[in-house]
Parts: sequence; C-alpha cells; structure tokens
Amino acid sequence: MTEGTAKKFMFVNRTAPYGTAYALESLEVVLISAAFDQDVSLVFIDDGVFQLKKGQQTKGIETKNFSPTYRALEGYDVEKLYVDQESLVARGLTEADLIVDVTVLPSRELGALMDEQDVVLSF
Repeated sequence: MTEGTAKKFMFVNRTAPYGTAYALESLEVVLISAAFDQDVSLVFIDDGVFQLKKGQQTKGIETKNFSPTYRALEGYDVEKLYVDQESLVARGLTEADLIVDVTVLPSRELGALMDEQDVVLSF
C-alpha cells in the first residue's frame, strides 16, 4: 500500500440501536474514519438492521434518537451502506422501512465483500 492510499474500512453493525453503546460508538468511529479520508462502508446484520428503521421513538427509554445521523453520512462521503437480506426478512422489514438508501445483499455476497476489506470492525 502506498502512502496516501485510503484503506478499506468496513464496520459491521450487529446490535439493536439502543440498550448498549455499540451502535452509537460505531457511528462515531465511522464519522472519524471518513474524516480521515478512508474508504468506509457499513454493514447492518442481525438486530443491527433496526439501527436504520424509520420512525424510532426513544422518549420512553429516555435516550436520544441518533438514527437521523445516518442521513448525514453522505455528507462525509460514506455512501456504501449494505444490509443483510436474511436479517431484514427475519425481522419483518423491507428496504422501504429504512431511513436511508442501502444495498441489500444476501449473506454470501456480504461475506465476499468483507473479504475485500483491509479492516473489518464488528460492533
């Protein structure tokens, strides 16, 4: 790798948006990585697909709804958002239920995409 070449970073989001700090911490690390001109992509698998669900209501759990921040990712040149097709189906969601545009891929294609990355971090 030559100096100045961006590394490919993939952040895999597996957890529900609230109840732990993983989802918010992942989003913060993504924004930091993008600010340093890295090639950043995000994958949402398992309960991580709920991070992108439209209409999240967090008043009852007394926490800030950070889901609108995903719409700001494009401004940081983070445009590679992938969702595991099987995870969506298993949770009764469709692409239309999500707050941002994503590429929905079957698990095996996501696995191949992960193999192409320099760094894969799971949250």
